Amino acid sequence: MVSCRDRDPHPVLHEYHQSGDLIVGGIASQAFIVVSPTTFTEPPIAVPDDLVYEVKLSSFGFVVIAKNYQHILALGFAIKEINENPQLLPNITFGFHISDSYFSAKWTYRTTMQLISTLERLVPNYICDQNNMVSVIGGLDSPISLHVATILDIFKIPQLIYGPAPVMNDKTPGLPFYQMAPKEALQYAGILSLLLHFNWTWIGVFTMDDDNGEKFVQTVAPLFLESGICLAFVEKIPVITFVTEIEDMVQGGEERFDRVMASKANVFVTYGDSYSMVFVIWFPLLSRNPNMTEKLKGKVWIMTAQMDFTSFVFQTDWDMQIIHGSLSFTIHSNDLPGFKLFVQSRNPSSTTGDGFITDFWQQAFLCTFPNTVVGKVDGVICTGLEKLENLPGSLFEMSMTGHSYNIYNAVHTVAHALHVMSSLRFPHRALVDGGELKFHSQQWWQLHRFLQSVSFNNSAGDLVSFDQNGAIVAGFDIINWIISPNGSFHRVKVGKINPQAPKNQMFSIDDIAITWQSWFNQVRPVSVCNDYCYPGSSKKVKEGEPFCCYDCIPCPEGKISKHEDTNDCYKCPDEYYPDKNRNSCIPRDISFLSYEESLGICLACCALSFSLITALVLRTFMKNHNTPIVKANNRNLSYTLLISLLLCFLCALLFIGRPQKLTCLLRQTAFGIIFSVAVSCVLAKTITVVLAFMATKPGSRMRKWVGKGLANVIILSCSLIQASICTVWLATSPPFPDVDIHSVAEEIIVECNEGSITMFYCVLGYMGFLASVSFMIAFLSRKLPDSFNEAKFITFSMLVFCSVWLSFVPTYLSAKGKYIAAVETFSILASSAGLLGCIFLPKCYIIVFRSELNRKEQLIRIKS
Repeated sequence: MVSCRDRDPHPVLHEYHQSGDLIVGGIASQAFIVVSPTTFTEPPIAVPDDLVYEVKLSSFGFVVIAKNYQHILALGFAIKEINENPQLLPNITFGFHISDSYFSAKWTYRTTMQLISTLERLVPNYICDQNNMVSVIGGLDSPISLHVATILDIFKIPQLIYGPAPVMNDKTPGLPFYQMAPKEALQYAGILSLLLHFNWTWIGVFTMDDDNGEKFVQTVAPLFLESGICLAFVEKIPVITFVTEIEDMVQGGEERFDRVMASKANVFVTYGDSYSMVFVIWFPLLSRNPNMTEKLKGKVWIMTAQMDFTSFVFQTDWDMQIIHGSLSFTIHSNDLPGFKLFVQSRNPSSTTGDGFITDFWQQAFLCTFPNTVVGKVDGVICTGLEKLENLPGSLFEMSMTGHSYNIYNAVHTVAHALHVMSSLRFPHRALVDGGELKFHSQQWWQLHRFLQSVSFNNSAGDLVSFDQNGAIVAGFDIINWIISPNGSFHRVKVGKINPQAPKNQMFSIDDIAITWQSWFNQVRPVSVCNDYCYPGSSKKVKEGEPFCCYDCIPCPEGKISKHEDTNDCYKCPDEYYPDKNRNSCIPRDISFLSYEESLGICLACCALSFSLITALVLRTFMKNHNTPIVKANNRNLSYTLLISLLLCFLCALLFIGRPQKLTCLLRQTAFGIIFSVAVSCVLAKTITVVLAFMATKPGSRMRKWVGKGLANVIILSCSLIQASICTVWLATSPPFPDVDIHSVAEEIIVECNEGSITMFYCVLGYMGFLASVSFMIAFLSRKLPDSFNEAKFITFSMLVFCSVWLSFVPTYLSAKGKYIAAVETFSILASSAGLLGCIFLPKCYIIVFRSELNRKEQLIRIKS
């Protein structure tokens, strides 16, 4: 029969116990056990039972992560606060039992079994003495937590994890644990927001070579790709089990270093366990090229919350400047009143039952206690009076870290849940023994119900509560690590992730507060596959490479890009046009033939001047209406032609100024009808000259056609045809004000849309037909005898008229914007001026300056 008092052949090497009515278990992660692998090439050595423990201690090499000793102190400090608080669980004392997991699955299982057994002897499923273990706090890394949960699930003992939640799979559903660290998904979203904030699109990733690292990559890679961030490489940090594997890690690390430094990525996202930082510090030593080591200082490390700035004691004098300027997501924490004094009071001589402090003290202060070694002591002897505050920050911190803060909150969470549980009247909740409240150990499964609904404010004022999935409702702080040349460091809070804030305000960061590596000269670091595409260009993905690697091509004509690295160029709004660099939109000018510009003023002045001249010619003719030169060739026909020319000049003014609905309706129709009247008058004049000559022949029958009637018929019939065309035009598809945004890039052209372009060319065509007929008849009759060379003048005037309008067509078709109206206005003025000058100016010259020729005798003399 096995006795509970028998010596355990496999004792836990580091543990800390404090008795109490209720016990809180703790799974610490402070020391690595460094061993060589067993080869089984030699038979085992028989060791007497009384020397087993001493042999085991001497055969192990312990490497302590000194900073993690604060986790043990945080648990002890929380227990001390609870026991001193008369409002929380009165008449009940809390104790604790802390054991080390040694970052090993084997030792974690061993430690967990020890916690739920008696203190003196490991007897699974058998309790020799009463063991009021109400819950277990731990562990630090998710694999450790999973191993603990596997055991505690059998006994339904609550587990509060102060590190990240373990990776769950189909074989481990529904393990009862409560997560004191914020959710991993929140941290992933924070990393993504940080990368997007600084526009880091080409990054490297370091992860531990385990299930957690694989899960991290599988989770964030699609998330990053959706947001335009590519992974330049994924390097896995090896998990070392034996001393002999360190050499293999160093040899493989040289190749890993070369691959990393060959990448263009300047930002490294590192996801690892609590001790991963010791390998990051090791990284520069893997290169034998000092220049490459210096170049490594030009990288930005982004650490996840599980990692802490820790190092082994032999690394304290290493160059840690590669970490300077790094950004780290840390679990939110606050300074707790009295915690620093509690830490400062700790030393080996004032502490009883603490199995961790001796090895911690010796390795942290590089000294030896005489009673821990046999024989002569070499090196510095520990006095126990060394000051913890003198240790470098990578070994130990006096201010509370995020993991210690989680442990503190976890212990208080258990206490508050027990307090609520003890306050309710359950049938079997307690027994009264000597006036004190005592709990049955068989009832701890009921504690889950109260843990799920716990909510309280801790001594720092932070609210502690869980969501429906058993995860604490909390966020992350973003810390900038500042490493001094002497190796000391301090943390600067530069941002945070608050899950309770609105979605667009969850992530916040102060760029100005960040201190970057001196390599960057305080300029924001850049981490892209290639240089940014500047505004005015767009990205073109390189074939066969990730989409983060691309070429830059200029924006095509008519498009712009305002920002760096745009995927495509876009058109400006209709009211704007691209500048010459194609990186901004400039407001378009409103363009039309205006009275305020030089061209419009010149054309308007010409129109008014010709109108005045025409009016003066008309006045001259009317004043001398009885003179032979006026009476010759139908005096009224001349008046009609002069009036129509006057209207033609004035009609040109309709093409100047901003187009309106009325002016658009009148422009072409008035121009077409008035010009048709003018050309009809010319045609009538030409036909009159021909008929007058033919009527002078003896026996000619043409005399009856000579007179006002024929001229009026010609004018009216020809004008009515044009008027009919214009009426149909206005009735079916009239002109209207419109804007043209396509012809000229820099302008919005305000114009008159002709409505039906077919009707417009019909008007021009009919007018051209009349002009052609007049020109041909005048040309054929140019040599007919006439007193004042009327046929010649008409021929020359129609030649000018036709030349103007023949050149008008190609010029009109090739013109753009306001110059279309200018071309038509000029053609109207030029052709009208041609008719006025060629037909009437010679006659005015005779009337005004050669009045002796304007006599009937002169006319008879010339005819004879």
